[in-house]
Amino acid sequence: MRILHIDTGPGMRGGQHQVLSLMRALRDLGLEQRLLARAGSPLAIGAALAGFATAPATLPRLFRESGSYDVVHAHDARGHTLAALASRAPFVVSRRVAFPIHRAAASRWKYSRARRYLAVSRFAARQLIAAGVPDDRVDVVYDSVACVRALGEWHRASPAVALGSAEPLKGRDLVERGAHISGVPVRFSDDLSSDLADASMFVYISRSEGLGSAALLAMAHGVPVVASQVGGLPEIVEHDRTGLLTSNDEASIAHSMRRLLNEEGLAETLRAAAHAMITARFTAAIMASETLAAYRRALAR
Repeated sequence: MRILHIDTGPGMRGGQHQVLSLMRALRDLGLEQRLLARAGSPLAIGAALAGFATAPATLPRLFRESGSYDVVHAHDARGHTLAALASRAPFVVSRRVAFPIHRAAASRWKYSRARRYLAVSRFAARQLIAAGVPDDRVDVVYDSVACVRALGEWHRASPAVALGSAEPLKGRDLVERGAHISGVPVRFSDDLSSDLADASMFVYISRSEGLGSAALLAMAHGVPVVASQVGGLPEIVEHDRTGLLTSNDEASIAHSMRRLLNEEGLAETLRAAAHAMITARFTAAIMASETLAAYRRALAR
């Protein structure tokens, strides 16, 4: 099977990391692949360094090349639009965000074109179905975690870590106020893979979330997680088992942060259960196998 991937993102965020992880895992299964991406983007560079053929993601190129592939896989919204307009092969779309889908005529047309949708969570799948996508065209394919560390020592005395993003939907303001109330110092990170190595907890507050790949990364590092009870996050953060869920107000966030530090054995129990869940359910091999099954269903239609 030959797969043409499209991702037009300018940076290297969670979605782009998942594209590269998926491509590597599909290569292990013997699939031939090519990537159309924004010229000079971190994803284009990373894919080329990993040995994948890449080219700029343009409408004319997609039209020319798509006829030589069995499936086109669009990984972002603009890629979805390009595929709807120009793909000559059946295409599937990854849906990672929690936002409701517009119901305008152009949007309805675009969403009618894909053979299948790969939703990053059951929550994202429900958003697609609510917008009119038939449920028999929706598959749930969870993210993978590329680097799962052995469960080591819990760094109780270290600062908490939270995302450094200033995007309003990411809730940095709520984390800051919760940290002030709790008295727990927080390091706002732009490099989670490094900063989680010695974190006491990961505080992931978001006003909208398709799944929460950053929370998965923290779990893979053995760091206990406090997360918002929104979107797809409750599908990975099971309250009092794999993490703590909180409402999006500073008092509740502070209470959860203090619980991790003050309740004997709580953090150790949560991080052990979360780490076991990651190794059992959120691997690149599982993601690739479920994606390949979705490709086959798209071709069987």
